Amino acid sequence: MRLFPLVLIGNCLFLNLLVSPATAQEKFEEDSKIDIPLEEIEQSPVLQEWLEEVPNVLEEIKYAPAFVTRLRLGFAAFPSTDDASGINVGIEDIFIKRTGLTISADYQTAFNGDRNGAGADLHYFLLPLGGYFNFAPMVGYRYVQSNDFSTDGVHLGVRLMLTFSRTGGGDISVSQSFISPGGSEEVAITSFSAGYALTSHLRLSGDIERQNSVEDKDSRFGLNLEWLLY
Repeated sequence: MRLFPLVLIGNCLFLNLLVSPATAQEKFEEDSKIDIPLEEIEQSPVLQEWLEEVPNVLEEIKYAPAFVTRLRLGFAAFPSTDDASGINVGIEDIFIKRTGLTISADYQTAFNGDRNGAGADLHYFLLPLGGYFNFAPMVGYRYVQSNDFSTDGVHLGVRLMLTFSRTGGGDISVSQSFISPGGSEEVAITSFSAGYALTSHLRLSGDIERQNSVEDKDSRFGLNLEWLLY
């Protein structure tokens, strides 16, 4: 008869061991819940995304583009062409999803008509788009005119990109390219540009371009305002 209380106590302890972990887990989950007002959730796309599915932050950092599409309008100076001045318009890096492919196009002209240039290029960035350094081969079409010389043709080259502040905050771009490489009217173009954001959507940028042809060596400087297109 003395064994009965011990058996009863043992059974209770055994049942408690079976039930307690689940109960503790439920209590932990209940205590871990955060009570967020509905209006704050409705006003926050980030909270909505996290509540729907927890994102892979490391993957986002790696593959989300560190730079954004930019619409450009600016002033151009042509020191080698009697210090002529003009305008420079363009759009940089229209992303084709997250494939590493971007499209850029631009047009530049001097008010006196002695300098003109226009073209469009396809870039393929070889490293993950979220990195601070990237480089891309480029292929496209370009037309240039300097005084009495003009030519157009296939545009081939390479572009280096250094992003020191993500999502368009600031970056530096350097490119070396050739129009009609190997042809009798080959033109080599070296360009350097840098930009820095003034607001969340507006950026100031400057660019320098050197153009070498069989006829002449030309230069161009630009000061631009850029609208960031997220």
